[in-house]
Amino acid sequence: MNIKVKNLQSGVSIVTINEPKTYNSLSYKNLNDLIRVFQKLDKEKRTKVIILEGAGKGFSAGHNLREVKKLKVKNRYQKLFNLCSKLMIQIVEGKKPVIAKVHGAAYAAGCQLVASCDLAFSTKDALFATPGVNIGLFCSTPMVAVSRKINRKPMMKMLLTGEPIKANYAKEIGLINDCFSKSKLNTEVLKVAKKIASKSNLTIKIGKQTFYKQLEMPLKKAYSYTSKMMTINMMAMDAKEGISAFLEKRKPKWKNK
Repeated sequence: MNIKVKNLQSGVSIVTINEPKTYNSLSYKNLNDLIRVFQKLDKEKRTKVIILEGAGKGFSAGHNLREVKKLKVKNRYQKLFNLCSKLMIQIVEGKKPVIAKVHGAAYAAGCQLVASCDLAFSTKDALFATPGVNIGLFCSTPMVAVSRKINRKPMMKMLLTGEPIKANYAKEIGLINDCFSKSKLNTEVLKVAKKIASKSNLTIKIGKQTFYKQLEMPLKKAYSYTSKMMTINMMAMDAKEGISAFLEKRKPKWKNK
């Protein structure tokens, strides 16, 4: 299995795409394995936050083009792209926050993977691209995730030119949260992950689900939906405990109920 999982005591689980020979390509096998891993971690009580990283020289170069070339038949292409979409949807609709920890290159479906994560941090020398146009294959599925994180003009430039962007610009346009030196990246990502893991799991789950659902709604419908979700949240034990702890000036004791 090319996907490794390391569970830390803090409630943080680190998922590593461990296929440096193919630059951690999103092959059929790796996509299936990632989906299984994310589904499993979503059900595990000990996992509160997931960090996704790549082994070797970089994060992920996207689809394995050697594999893609061999598919040849239309329904096989469709199956591959549907599988990739399933992984991205699993990350977005999953209960646990997912943080992309990026070094090296995150290209094509690899860039899509970064954009699909809830948060993303990288090294200062990391590169991001949707370079499909360079090989006659427009990055149509990657643009779904990336265009939901950045504005249209920078998105279209990435898609039409295929040129990579640097980490500082990726931060500026909202593709990543921040970038750090290689020596600091792991520490900074773990700091954020542990901070999130210290919150109520139930509250985070409700909040993540609500965030993505309301984004696609018209304004009035979004307010109606979020009002209902806040009411559901307010009825939870953790909300009552959190408010009591704040008023009593003490740390809350989460029950995740």
